[in-house]
Amino acid sequence: DGAGGPALAAAPGRAQVFTTVVDTFLEKLVAAGSYQRFVNCYRCFYKLQPQLTRSIYDQFISQLQASIKEEIQEVKKEGNLEGLFNSLDKIVEEAKDREEPAWRPSGIPEQDVRSALVPYLLKHRSHLRRILRDKEQENRKVAQSVLMGRDRIAELQQLIQARQQAWQ
Repeated sequence: DGAGGPALAAAPGRAQVFTTVVDTFLEKLVAAGSYQRFVNCYRCFYKLQPQLTRSIYDQFISQLQASIKEEIQEVKKEGNLEGLFNSLDKIVEEAKDREEPAWRPSGIPEQDVRSALVPYLLKHRSHLRRILRDKEQENRKVAQSVLMGRDRIAELQQLIQARQQAWQ
């Protein structure tokens, strides 16, 4: 598209892929049940009335295709496949922007819990260490101001003692 539109067409959704697969299956099924095979099975009838045999074959194939399509539509409707396929497409689209891989269970509960909790706990530990470092720095400043206050008190006590002795 030279007008600034998307260069590549969007990939077909899962519902479209499923429909294509079903249609391809029907084509191959009809090809497998060719007229020649049908004639080979009903050779005597074909020799007597070839046009009627062709008509019967055509009706059989069209009714078979209609029946299979109807059954597949019923399965799609009962299983809500269209909605599920669309939902799955949406989930996949949303997951494309994620940087970290999706969590998958291994079947071993201890390992699954560990794999889910360890990253969280490591992040939490890092956060707590940062808070601890900030508090330790704050405590050093407070301790320094306390020492300065004690030094000032000691100076004032010496000054008081010196003035007291001078007064006496």
